[in-house]
Amino acid sequence: MTTHKVLILVFIFLVPFVMIAQPHFPDDGVVFDDSEVPRVDILINPDTLEWIYENVDSYLEWHATFIFQRDDYLDTVENIGFRLRGNTSRYSAKKSFKVSFNTFEQGRKWNGLEKLNLNGEHNDPSIMRSKLSWDLLRALNIPAPRSNHIRLYINGNFHGVYINVEHIDEEFADSRFNNQDGNLYKCLYPADLAYKGSNPDLYKEEVYGRRAYELKTNTGIDDYSDLANFIDQLNNTSTSSFFCSMDEILNVFDYAKIAAVDVFIGNWDGYIYNKNNFYLYFNTEFEKFEYIPYDLDNTFGIDWMNRDWATRDIYDWQQHGSEIRPLYTRIMDNDDLRGIYSNYMNQIISEKMDPDVLFARIDSLKNMIAPFVEIDPYYPLDYGYTIDDFYNSFEEAIGAHVKYGIKPYILARRQSALEQLELEETKPVIKYIRGNYPLPDQEIWIRAQVEAAHPLQTVKVEYSIDGSSIQFAVMYDDGEHQDDDPEDQVYGAFLPGISMNSSLSWQIFAMDEFGNAQGLPCEPVTVVFEPSQEPALFINEFMAANDAVIEDEYGDYDDWIEIYNGDDSPVWMGDKYLTDNLSNPDKWLFPDVTLQPGEFLLLWADEQQEQGIFHTNFKLDKEGEEIGLFDSEATAYFPLDTIIFGQQDSNIPFGRQLDGGLPWMQLNTPTPGASNMTGGINHNPFQSAFGVYPNPVINGWLYLEKLTSLTIYNTHGQRIKKASKVSKIDTKGMKKGLYLLITEEGQTSKFIIP
Repeated sequence: MTTHKVLILVFIFLVPFVMIAQPHFPDDGVVFDDSEVPRVDILINPDTLEWIYENVDSYLEWHATFIFQRDDYLDTVENIGFRLRGNTSRYSAKKSFKVSFNTFEQGRKWNGLEKLNLNGEHNDPSIMRSKLSWDLLRALNIPAPRSNHIRLYINGNFHGVYINVEHIDEEFADSRFNNQDGNLYKCLYPADLAYKGSNPDLYKEEVYGRRAYELKTNTGIDDYSDLANFIDQLNNTSTSSFFCSMDEILNVFDYAKIAAVDVFIGNWDGYIYNKNNFYLYFNTEFEKFEYIPYDLDNTFGIDWMNRDWATRDIYDWQQHGSEIRPLYTRIMDNDDLRGIYSNYMNQIISEKMDPDVLFARIDSLKNMIAPFVEIDPYYPLDYGYTIDDFYNSFEEAIGAHVKYGIKPYILARRQSALEQLELEETKPVIKYIRGNYPLPDQEIWIRAQVEAAHPLQTVKVEYSIDGSSIQFAVMYDDGEHQDDDPEDQVYGAFLPGISMNSSLSWQIFAMDEFGNAQGLPCEPVTVVFEPSQEPALFINEFMAANDAVIEDEYGDYDDWIEIYNGDDSPVWMGDKYLTDNLSNPDKWLFPDVTLQPGEFLLLWADEQQEQGIFHTNFKLDKEGEEIGLFDSEATAYFPLDTIIFGQQDSNIPFGRQLDGGLPWMQLNTPTPGASNMTGGINHNPFQSAFGVYPNPVINGWLYLEKLTSLTIYNTHGQRIKKASKVSKIDTKGMKKGLYLLITEEGQTSKFIIP
């Protein structure tokens, strides 16, 4: 049974919070708008460019300038990273490139992106196949990369027509799933998801000098436990339990849809046939893996295996022999999931691949890029392609590895798939199930996305309070029940709140007009409200944009969080957790330290745990996010304190006006590791009871408002300087950071040496 135990402490202010119900689908924006062919210029030292072409196996990134231009937009980004990308394409004449905006300027983004992939598509004479594949996935509401055609110039020389493809990284995960703290694995050959054993390190095995399952996030921790657990359940769960097991650990319905796409477009270089080219992301909001496709140029009739991908059996598409593909084959062996896969295949055939609509779209894109393909100097270099080959590749096979033209392939695959299709009555799909974290007696909301082959007759929540008789609440798709927009297949319902010392169990049921019904999750969700007497620990102050206030021991200006023990007893912190994702309470475990009553603990939220025990595995987002302080696993991660905050100003602290108290506000001065002694923010954010200026210090001198005697301390309480009857202080020998100045009259001031 899935149990969420919510414990409430009367002294703790717990902020209820709301999360999204399904992936985001960001619009194309100026970067990926495919209504024209933007121009991308790369300016780089000619000697460096020559070196890149001579050292094709190198992953070194080089300084360059990036210019992006379209009819109504022009932008230049200096000091970007530039290198080759790809595998076999590195040895082609028309190479592919990676642009990185944050390699040399940490944290920088351009239009919300850290990187771009500029793909030469040298295998594809149409320069269209991967674009059509990405568009199909997005049309089916799969969180796949955005893409468009661009014209690439390097040092003013035209390098041809490229496909600009959104990079899959933590920013991609955040933009789609509203979290980026889960493990993201790049899975390349031979990533077959076969079971190797229970030891997570077995899945770190290297092939061709890199891991088949390469961890791209949380690399400092390098923990493969989630992947090992997923592969274990995928391979070893009994047939009777497979459906529920996969729904518990994988977004299995979206994967069934992706599998249908792969089979339709003939993506033999993906997971199902070639155990290659996909990502797995552990979505911490739903605690499930998401399957993300990758590298889709070998599709729509491109063949290097001497197979007819347009007619291959859609239910027996994997490679045969000793090879296993458990994610695909076990779905094909499960009646419910096989039926859902069949419905998605039918949707692709009948709706998304309708030739009357699709071919007009293809012709429009073809005609848009054709003038630039005609003058592309790199287009002929790998296979001798001509502009006639470009046009013909849409209508017919042109020999070698191009076994089909794009349009004939689509017609053949549609016909073959229709003949093979096994359409049977299937249960509705219920996914992205989510509820809020209520307080006792607070209204509860529940929502989910529901899809069905036939019109739905009813969608409802069945629930029980304290094990009593089953009740139900109708779920609506009207935009008024925490269900997002009207008629978007997201349904929501409200349940009455329950009191302290009570429990609630619930499950969602959907039924179509023919009586096909589904209930998920397989085991009801149970919420329990129980009192707790846990320690009075507080998130007391934080700074999400520390550019000049205080350095860590490595001289870095990192985000920081202050914890305060407001209890009257010491508290051992070694079993408690801190997180920037309230759905993932055990993200960072505190070190083995004890916090005395009234004591403060300063933590660096810098995602650099290797720098010390007080450095977390996450950063804070200046644009706003959440922080949670949770108790041990033994108390079901009792929420000791949480806060959801909005956009933050650089170098301005946000904290409690009184230590452990309310309200939260911008503070006059930062007090990391010390008491919050200031009130609300003033015009001068560093104004204090005793006047000092300039603050932060400039040119090594701090001037005082009057002649006085004083003592200066650092944030560790160490006395740094003592002076008598002075009007200014020479700070040139003092380290960067925050200092406390106390006059002989007891007045105080805080100042910063940047």
